[in-house]
Amino acid sequence: MKHLLGIEHLNRDQIEQILETAESFEEINRRQVKKVPTLKGKTIINFFAEPSTRTKMSFEVAEKRLSADTYNISVSTSAIQKGETLADTALNLQAMQPDALIIRHAVAGTPHLLADVMDCAIINAGDGFHEHPTQALLDAFTIKRHKGRLDGLKIVLIGDITHSRVARSNIHLLTKLGSRVVVSGPATMIPPGITAMGAEVEPDPIKAVVDADVLMTLRIQNERASNLLFPNAREYARFYSLRQELLNYAKPDAIVMHPGPANRGVEIEDSLMDGGRSVVLEQVSNGVSVRMAVLYLLLGGTQL
Repeated sequence: MKHLLGIEHLNRDQIEQILETAESFEEINRRQVKKVPTLKGKTIINFFAEPSTRTKMSFEVAEKRLSADTYNISVSTSAIQKGETLADTALNLQAMQPDALIIRHAVAGTPHLLADVMDCAIINAGDGFHEHPTQALLDAFTIKRHKGRLDGLKIVLIGDITHSRVARSNIHLLTKLGSRVVVSGPATMIPPGITAMGAEVEPDPIKAVVDADVLMTLRIQNERASNLLFPNAREYARFYSLRQELLNYAKPDAIVMHPGPANRGVEIEDSLMDGGRSVVLEQVSNGVSVRMAVLYLLLGGTQL
């Protein structure tokens, strides 16, 4: 691989290689000194054109722990504000000879555009509601650490599937590794053709979660107008919020996930977000290991 633009075109071996490599970095992240010279001398640019806490900081932490030189830019501080095209911005960044560019953008396909005009490695940190590959990788890593496998598991995604790049990347990845993926949510939030990706659709959340191994609830994306797809937050929460009553239909050892940020009381109850079966903060921790693995594999790191 030269780039990580999405999960859709990765094969099982590539996915498993990333997850196995992340295991090595997970050990490094538990050390007292969490820094290795693996990417010393490499230059990485983080270009986040959408707000981000977890993904942006996770990449920055991963880059610094690998000893890379890192630089951050945003649309608000770039020449795009003066009318420069994204392609011209990319070409100017390329002229500075970076080794990798991490891109988050509201427009689907932006990482693919940059891969066509830049010579460095491009890593998709989320493009529109298309894909979010490193989120799916860290979710799979988290599930595997708890369940010991991905093959044969029943994994349920509840919420706004239509606008969720996390859902798309997870469906691509989990089905490739043998999981059964079921999606549930209001009919207005289930995109046509989702079954062609390998997911099953069950509108009734109670039926969806029966005997589930993993429950992942997804964010209501108000910035993408998903709040126009249901009457109000109270009505949504009544049927689709992940609550104890719903969790009881899953397996007794089912784990609870959320990619964040969460709208507490709407998508998930506080008691489950913070409860003993929640792995939400583990997802964040594992994101550093997974992103270290991606950077290491794409940039030809040494001294692992």
